[in-house]
Amino acid sequence: MLILPIAGGKGGVGKSLVAANLAVAIGQSGCRVVLADLDLGASNQHLMLGIPAGQKGIGTFLTDPKAKFEDVILHTEYKNLRFIPGDAEIPGIANLGSGQKRKLIRRLGSVDSDVLILDLGAGTSYNVIDFFLMSGNGIVVTNPTPIAIVNAYLFLKNAVFRIIQSSFGKKSKAAEYLESLRKDTPSLQKLYVPALIEKVRSFDPNSYNAYQEAMSHFHPRIILNMLQDPKDSDKINRLRISCQQYLGLNLEHLGIAYRDDLQDVALGSRLPILVYKPNSVLSQALYRIADKITQIEDDPSGPLSKSEVESGYNEAELEAAADFESKMDYIEDLLHSGALSTGDLIETIKNQQLEISHLKKENMLYKSKLVKAMHQGYRP
Repeated sequence: MLILPIAGGKGGVGKSLVAANLAVAIGQSGCRVVLADLDLGASNQHLMLGIPAGQKGIGTFLTDPKAKFEDVILHTEYKNLRFIPGDAEIPGIANLGSGQKRKLIRRLGSVDSDVLILDLGAGTSYNVIDFFLMSGNGIVVTNPTPIAIVNAYLFLKNAVFRIIQSSFGKKSKAAEYLESLRKDTPSLQKLYVPALIEKVRSFDPNSYNAYQEAMSHFHPRIILNMLQDPKDSDKINRLRISCQQYLGLNLEHLGIAYRDDLQDVALGSRLPILVYKPNSVLSQALYRIADKITQIEDDPSGPLSKSEVESGYNEAELEAAADFESKMDYIEDLLHSGALSTGDLIETIKNQQLEISHLKKENMLYKSKLVKAMHQGYRP
């Protein structure tokens, strides 16, 4: 079973949109898919799929001793797709104990499916990171705003440090060395993971080998969502370079998707955008990403080489340019057909300008944090 945890360093980047539509697309390709809503504090995936609220879900399984895990796996109207709700209404379900987390990870890992997609909560809590590390094929969704890209980096940094923690034995020399660094916050902030690992290699080769073995199975991927302009695709390169330089991680690129107001209409209709408007630019981008994922399943050969990673980013830039052209052609066709009036177009542009203004204010708000992070190479 291919396990695909889908995370975002912050909320509002379209993580749940991506998870739901990829689940539908992969199911349509012939794979048996289970989508689990692990955003336990704010689960809303049922809205994306048009499933009534109040269904038994993960919260029921964890809090009711009589509940069977099989009973919370629901069939959906979509081809080859089953769904596990999150049960956000059960108090305290977002704060799983370690025993509950292990129990849930074990049952999720034993699901009978070709692909298991995990829609994770936002942030970098231990629970979210541990669910993400159920598989080396995790996907991080971000958007082109500076704060979203910084948070995507911080998420991956926390994931790498979680791997370091689990690789170093509690009483090992490497663990003692890491603990000494923790007590010296400035030194920990400036830490290059490759330099740390080389240092460990010199005095604790067993811990070094354990870490290298764990990292050989960890090859996360990125999706750049909510583009407005082809130039937005360039903004992910800083993240790629930072991951290489500071984390020793080759971050693979799965592709891009433009912002589309039709998604809001689709959500209001309780339909995935792939079903509501399968030929839209957004839907075609999601289908393209789903195709790449099914290729991973067909050929799970491990992480790509540096040149292959580079090729993926170049391909994403070409996709951004092609999709933008398709988007403009679509708007032009609507104008010529009368389906979209000039007034509608003007109103759309006004709304986009308001949104851009809001984003500028948000960027100013985070400017001091961003400048500090850039000076430290995205090292918080």
